[in-house]
Amino acid sequence: MDRRTEILSARNLTMMTDLYQLTMMYGYFKKGMAKNEAVFDMFFRPLKTSSYAMMAGLENLVYYIQNLHFTQDDVAYLRSLNLFDEDFLENLKTLKFTGEIYSVPEGTVVFPGEPLIRVKAPIMQAQLIETALLTFVNHQTLIATKASKVRYAAGSDTVMEFGLRRAQGADAGIYGARSAIIGGCDSTSNVLTGQMFDIPVCGTHSHSWVMSFPDEVSAFRAYAEVFPHACLLLVDTFDTLRSGVPNAIKVFNELRAKGYEPLGIRLDSGDLAYLSKRARIMLDEAGFHNATICASSDLDETVIRDLKIQGACISSWGVGTQLITSGDNPALGGVYKLSAEIVDGVTHPRIKLSDSAFKVTTPGYKKIVRLYDRSGKATADLIMLADETVDETKPLTIFDPLQTYKRLTLTNFKARELLVPIFVDGELVYKLPDMHEICAYAKTEIESLWDEYKRSMNPHIYKVDLSDRLYALKQSMIDEYVKA
Repeated sequence: MDRRTEILSARNLTMMTDLYQLTMMYGYFKKGMAKNEAVFDMFFRPLKTSSYAMMAGLENLVYYIQNLHFTQDDVAYLRSLNLFDEDFLENLKTLKFTGEIYSVPEGTVVFPGEPLIRVKAPIMQAQLIETALLTFVNHQTLIATKASKVRYAAGSDTVMEFGLRRAQGADAGIYGARSAIIGGCDSTSNVLTGQMFDIPVCGTHSHSWVMSFPDEVSAFRAYAEVFPHACLLLVDTFDTLRSGVPNAIKVFNELRAKGYEPLGIRLDSGDLAYLSKRARIMLDEAGFHNATICASSDLDETVIRDLKIQGACISSWGVGTQLITSGDNPALGGVYKLSAEIVDGVTHPRIKLSDSAFKVTTPGYKKIVRLYDRSGKATADLIMLADETVDETKPLTIFDPLQTYKRLTLTNFKARELLVPIFVDGELVYKLPDMHEICAYAKTEIESLWDEYKRSMNPHIYKVDLSDRLYALKQSMIDEYVKA
């Protein structure tokens, strides 16, 4: 058993839930509804800073479902709350997940309002898993999305995830780093994440290393002696241009005389555009044309984009706080809503209404179909009832579900269903891909989007439409409730 499987398989997070999940389960149990099946959709609402998101967190969900059970200690604690009777507590002792879960794979580009995960299970089970499911997917999808935006801004440059010390807890640091790799980062400073997921790790030294020696050049020389094959020096402890870079060049010359080539320097403060351009000139004049300039210091996609516009001579970016916390948009806003109930084999669609149009849910047992043009670019997503099909040989007219006069007829297109089976009848039927497979898939997903959808400011809004049948179902249910 590898380290990742060992850690994840050993964690029983069944009690990581909101109390109201348990009180609702108890209510279903007492009202004789425990055998009813429910269908829930997990989706997210429009983001402030992005037109899309990148799915992550499925692996944690898989291990959670596989290990879902109440221990004797769990039941004893619940008994102490004096909320539940013994029949219910006895039922919890044998509870396990027996339903189905469909999900888009990790690394899939997804959009507001469409179901990323579809759960169909006995209502007590479906209700119980809501909190954990949202915890995993909300956080990790958020960080993967932020990382994809940083990667887009950095272009072909190297992007390193540096956020562990600023993460909001250990799990946020571990799985945030994993999500950042899915989103496009090349490596992480987090050694445990590297070990668990076979992810490249990176790092050099801090200011304290330089301050621990009598002078800067002694610190640089010592580091070069310890790591002659991987010498990248932090040059801004005292004075970047008058001290740091000249001392780095001195040590680089000594390294070269011994037959080694330095990796480069790192800037962690100051005007990164100006300092990198001056440092580049100094390094080139000294003959170190291949020495890279790495930058850190509260970077995000906006800062990186602006620095590149200003001609900064930086080819490697260490992104920490703003990435691991998704500083400009600290919550995904994912929700888990009932869309249907199945009673005695009959499916009954369910809808939630709201004064806010974007909070009105879409009823029914559904799927997502992505439509691609002849060049392979994603054109639109169509949310459909699960038994509907798309005929690629015929023209397809789609329309905006809120502004129905906005219509588009597609011809010569390809269609792909996004939801894939993960659990069926409580059994795992999905082979979890490794990180290399996920990252390769995520890269093709991002490449399938036109650049207009990926820009940071005022991105074009991707089309997410409803099929005719689903739209008619939704409107009929709205009309029914409004008339009532």
